[in-house]
Amino acid sequence: MRLTLVNPNTSRATTDAMVAIAAEVAGLPVRGVTARFGAPLIADPQALAVAAQAVEALADDLAAELADGDAVIVAAFGDPGLAALRARLSCPVTGIAEAGMAEAAAHAPRFAVVTTTPALAPSIAANAQALGHEHFVGTFVTPGDPLAIMADTDALVAALEAACRRAIDDGGADAIVIGGGPLAVAARRLAGRLPVPLVEPVPAAVRLSRVRLSERCR
Repeated sequence: MRLTLVNPNTSRATTDAMVAIAAEVAGLPVRGVTARFGAPLIADPQALAVAAQAVEALADDLAAELADGDAVIVAAFGDPGLAALRARLSCPVTGIAEAGMAEAAAHAPRFAVVTTTPALAPSIAANAQALGHEHFVGTFVTPGDPLAIMADTDALVAALEAACRRAIDDGGADAIVIGGGPLAVAARRLAGRLPVPLVEPVPAAVRLSRVRLSERCR
């Protein structure tokens, strides 16, 4: 299996962090591709729409480079450009939102998403509905400006943990997905701190990519 991780935002540091996590889970090298235009952090519907265009703009280059046994991950939680890549590429293409939600639902039907971007809550809910997750209990967000909270890793982890506990106590969540590719490192640090399963979307996408590749080989 060869794995390509597409980062729909323009932050190469975020790409590198997600690639490192994906490679650790996959046990093999992972190639990272960063969007050529858009925002360094996808924080609202407008940025999400531009990110979809940026991912679609990578499709021809990806198609020329990929081969049998390859898989692609779209590593932003809105899964921007996912449908366009699936229409263009012959290999499995997996979004971190669809993978994270599927894994959370496998743990328990009532799951929540925890993230830093309140403006994206409606699109997260729409995605959950489109994917058939009837028992999705909502999106719980950290307070304040997303860029500011993400500038301090310790503060980010603490804020995410507090939001996770609200999702459990107020939302009745039996599993939680950390909603965002740029949150991948913080999600790693939260592992084991909560009384319910915590799903990291990048590792979940690696695992689902493996399943889809194995199904193609049958």
